[in-house]
Amino acid sequence: MQIVFMNRLSKNSGDSTGGFAQLWIGEEEGEWRLGWRDFGEIPESVDSLWYEGSSWNEMLGVYRHELAVKMGEGYRPLIDGVFHEEEALTGRNQEQLKLQYYSEQNVNESIYEELCGWRRKKASSERKAPYLLASNRLLRLLSSFLPHTEEELLQIPGVGEAKASQYGPEILAITSAAERSHSFPLSWVGGEVDEESFTSWLYKQKEIKYKKQLERLRLRRLLLQGIADGCGIEELKERSASSRREILEAVEELEKDGYIVDSLIDRELESMPSVEQEAVWSAYREIGDMLLKPVLHKVYGEDIASAGSLDLHYERLRLIRLRFRRESEGAQGLATHPQEQV
Repeated sequence: MQIVFMNRLSKNSGDSTGGFAQLWIGEEEGEWRLGWRDFGEIPESVDSLWYEGSSWNEMLGVYRHELAVKMGEGYRPLIDGVFHEEEALTGRNQEQLKLQYYSEQNVNESIYEELCGWRRKKASSERKAPYLLASNRLLRLLSSFLPHTEEELLQIPGVGEAKASQYGPEILAITSAAERSHSFPLSWVGGEVDEESFTSWLYKQKEIKYKKQLERLRLRRLLLQGIADGCGIEELKERSASSRREILEAVEELEKDGYIVDSLIDRELESMPSVEQEAVWSAYREIGDMLLKPVLHKVYGEDIASAGSLDLHYERLRLIRLRFRRESEGAQGLATHPQEQV
């Protein structure tokens, strides 16, 4: 096996330097191997094989995720830039991340729960998804820094003029009622943050991010194999331990990236009458394909929401939309480049 990359990492243990480790990537006849050799504080080394296979992309995904875990544990590389494509933190980005880190360590739980309750009721009354009003991250920031005025509210990352205007009074009614021991502006936060703990937290965020990327990559590979094997959504669900919704979203991403998933579409729509399929196609042509609900009502009527097969109807609409968009984009391409027609 040929070693194509190696890096040495050391780990601080309290006031003294702990052990060190080697991270390596090897290749032999198209097979990639990714490993970790931990020398610890004792002479004997411990080897771990993180990946063995032919996919460079999957190997790179494992590399990033597992390395983020080790960096979160305190390992630091001899050669920096170990994540490749790593985002450089600007001063403003780092400042906002420190606010997020501080808020997670110092959240006012009772205010956080009150804000969650407000968001839940507001989302229900406005018929919106709760995250569209405010993310959990924003609610933690609010419950930690407790703004008392609109000027202070606008200093919280994630709050803009529109959100402050629309929801500010209701948010401030909750946050301003709580006592606080700090002041605004929040420039003092950086001095309260332990740099080593903050760095480990940053790598924990990377670990979460890369784990999600790796899961999507593995699901993608499994779906491509399953579709090639003639599987339907239910069989893909069993193979991947994913929900039908997650599978449909992944299939849409595959189609967007140029993969043809017609065999899956054919299998899922084989029990759907052609007249019904044509009605859906006509509805897309008439009112567009951005939103599914108007198409659903156009084809099946306003009372369809009470039907027990609503999820099935939405699945079929999404599958037909894949073909509709592909053909629409193809037609636009021919119209743009008519000289390429045969």
